[in-house]
Amino acid sequence: MSGELCLRNRQRARAVDSKLLRSIIAGLLGDLRAADFDLTVQLVGQVEMTRINESRLRHAGSTDVITFDYSEPGGPLAGEIFVCVDEAMIQAHRFRVTWQEELVRYIVHGVLHLRGYDDARPATCRRMKREEERLVGKLSRDFRLSKLARKPKVSA
Repeated sequence: MSGELCLRNRQRARAVDSKLLRSIIAGLLGDLRAADFDLTVQLVGQVEMTRINESRLRHAGSTDVITFDYSEPGGPLAGEIFVCVDEAMIQAHRFRVTWQEELVRYIVHGVLHLRGYDDARPATCRRMKREEERLVGKLSRDFRLSKLARKPKVSA
């Protein structure tokens, strides 16, 4: 597996173990046999996600995940995934899962879009959801997702 993975944490809602998250994303790409990739994952807060959603997609308000596919036919997997950590915390409570699992779910969802999965129609949405569940389950077994919650640094 070769490629470039850029992870940027631009939010302050939760302290995230970036090294572990990078390993989880690499594991996901390996599971999907994405041998060649150029992927950027950006963790953002609700205000920034709202700005991106409204300015780039012309949709009102915040959302959980936005994926921009920069891949070319026959080329490497290439794209940028914006993940809203605030939304992960809200939805985790709603679905009775941890915010860490929800965060990983959003990244899986974004990568599946880059792999050509579509959730616009009921049949393709079910197919995508099944694959998302499979991958999140596998990543949950391979990594301790709870460890994504890093203790915030205390300054003196």
